[in-house]
Amino acid sequence: MSEEFPAPQLIDDLEIRQGHDKTRVAKDLLAGTAGGIAQVLVGQPFDTTKVRIQTSSTPTTAKKVIGDLLRKEGPLAFYKGTLTPLVGVGACVSSQFAVNEAMKRYFQYRNRKGSHTLTLPQYYACGFIGGLSNSFLASPIEHVRIRLQTQTTSGASAAYKGPWDLIKQLKSKGALMRGLGTTAVRESHGCGVYFLTYEALVAHQIHKGISRSEIPAWKLCTYGAISGTSLWLMVFPMDVIKSVMQTDNLDNPKFGKNMVTVARTMYRQYGIRSFFKGFGPIMVRAAPANAGTFATFEITMRLLG
Repeated sequence: MSEEFPAPQLIDDLEIRQGHDKTRVAKDLLAGTAGGIAQVLVGQPFDTTKVRIQTSSTPTTAKKVIGDLLRKEGPLAFYKGTLTPLVGVGACVSSQFAVNEAMKRYFQYRNRKGSHTLTLPQYYACGFIGGLSNSFLASPIEHVRIRLQTQTTSGASAAYKGPWDLIKQLKSKGALMRGLGTTAVRESHGCGVYFLTYEALVAHQIHKGISRSEIPAWKLCTYGAISGTSLWLMVFPMDVIKSVMQTDNLDNPKFGKNMVTVARTMYRQYGIRSFFKGFGPIMVRAAPANAGTFATFEITMRLLG
């Protein structure tokens, strides 16, 4: 596959129209939000299972976690903490996609003096910057979600009465942004691979003479599934480290206070396998969740015009 592809812009492939630019960012954000909501609704049960496995103090399996959730907490337990990611992931995915689209336009404009195409490194850079900017949203949102997902008690005995109560407790302890550095590493490299993979697949279709708006939904879903799988293959150990950091004791973390210390403690106590806890559920989740994300984003952009 050639290193250069026609830049797969959503509208007016190689034409930047001044009037259109005024609404472009708003449309990118709206379409990204729709994609994020689709991602949460499809992926939340898988994510809850993954987090329970990653943060379990004893060896466990997806089958056991699912069985315990159904038996002890009921089917709705798979959607614990959904309100926060439904709002938060919508904002995160919206940010990722909007920055990625803005960076694509930047590189396309910069390339106008020479080639009208984006190179593979430029696609990676677009995603990298999109992911890095998103990490400042993703870190606190995921921290709240993970603590709610791993809370097994409810009612008066629950440590956290809901997302707002949890946010207040985290802020009072100065821990709301715990795991930001790890999240930034995961999001930047992960989104670089994520968008590079997707845009390269889309650009390959455009190279064959098919416009972006004519790519069928099943192909968009396939490309999204491949992109999501690629992302998690690249960054999964970082996600485990982040989950451990964000479920550790708030006052006296037993694994450590930074990414390197946590990784060393995990390796010393549990070995290399500890960095791949929950790998099965997240890989099962990656394909359908990201298929829905990209297909919803593209279709929403087509509807917005």
